[in-house]
Amino acid sequence: MTPDPESADLRSLLRGLWLPLITPFCDGVVDEVSLRRLVRHYAGLPIDGLILAATSGEGLTLGMAELEWIVAVTRETIGEGRRYLPICLGLAGSHTRKMCHTLDETAGWPIDGYLISSPYYSRPSQRGLVQHFTTLAGHASRPVVLYNIPYRTGVTLETETLLELAGHPNIAGMKDCGANRAQSIDLLRRRPAGFRILTGEDAEYFEALTDGADGAILLSAHIETAAFAAVRTLLMEGKTAAARARWESLSNLTRLLFAEPSPAPAKYWLSRTGLIDSAEVRLPMVEVSSELAARLDAEMARRDGHVPDSAMSSTTPSRPRARWVQWLVTWPNRLVAHWQRRETIKTLQALNDHQLRDIGIRRDQIETAVRGSVPPDVTV
Repeated sequence: MTPDPESADLRSLLRGLWLPLITPFCDGVVDEVSLRRLVRHYAGLPIDGLILAATSGEGLTLGMAELEWIVAVTRETIGEGRRYLPICLGLAGSHTRKMCHTLDETAGWPIDGYLISSPYYSRPSQRGLVQHFTTLAGHASRPVVLYNIPYRTGVTLETETLLELAGHPNIAGMKDCGANRAQSIDLLRRRPAGFRILTGEDAEYFEALTDGADGAILLSAHIETAAFAAVRTLLMEGKTAAARARWESLSNLTRLLFAEPSPAPAKYWLSRTGLIDSAEVRLPMVEVSSELAARLDAEMARRDGHVPDSAMSSTTPSRPRARWVQWLVTWPNRLVAHWQRRETIKTLQALNDHQLRDIGIRRDQIETAVRGSVPPDVTV
């Protein structure tokens, strides 16, 4: 699909509701069938862009070959539709020179920009942060979006630092996860024209919009996507009371999706609804506890008007009738996934060990996939 003429200017696109897409895994590898299903699904909903391989996408667990493949599959799948969705690639690192090499390696990828977090663990000074981001922005072939998330990186991008960086011609805006509303309001008031600010604090979405943020990047918007988009639309129409009511209907969902380390709760929800085939995450992340799974099931029941059987999980295999209903509802997707995965496995089995290393896959992972490639038995 030919990009919209606007797409060359990320600043004009960096607004509204962006989705930090989760990365679906199955048997240790990225699940192409589920990835395509996700992209098609969300491309048809009121989102304004996708972030790939950031925190929600478990980007730190992905190799370069996997990153390139995810970007290519996502862009190709978007191209099947009628509109152009911008893509930002999430990057993180504490070695500035190495990050420049990564920018070189990804320069030809079909993306519109980068979301780059502050260096983690090393905790540089504000002067060091300015030099780090200035170097990266000057080196990047695409616009850079700053990612201020001190509770993950250990260092805060202070307001004066952000204002200095906002003047760089290749820095388009920031994702604000500073968890400091006073700083956010001060920055919104003082920012230069064209510097976009999107909140990344799901629980503060409504407040950030009323404070003047240009939009949001929300993991929670994997669920009830249209409702999250409607909050901003209603505010822009001046319907504050309606926007607040819509937000209040979502706030409990947001808290629930962060009750345990993200993105495990969102992946559980998406797997239960059939959008992805597995809730699998990569270590050191682990899947949700049975207690949270039950709470998520209850919330799904409340929103969908029926009771999903939490006993369907492998940890509580009782009530087989509910298992049959779930299988019946999702069998078309699972059947397609089975046959496509089988063809992928055949292709991988034909590669030698050197070729497998190049794409970041081990032969034992293929053997595991072979053992799990038949559709599951369903006992009624």
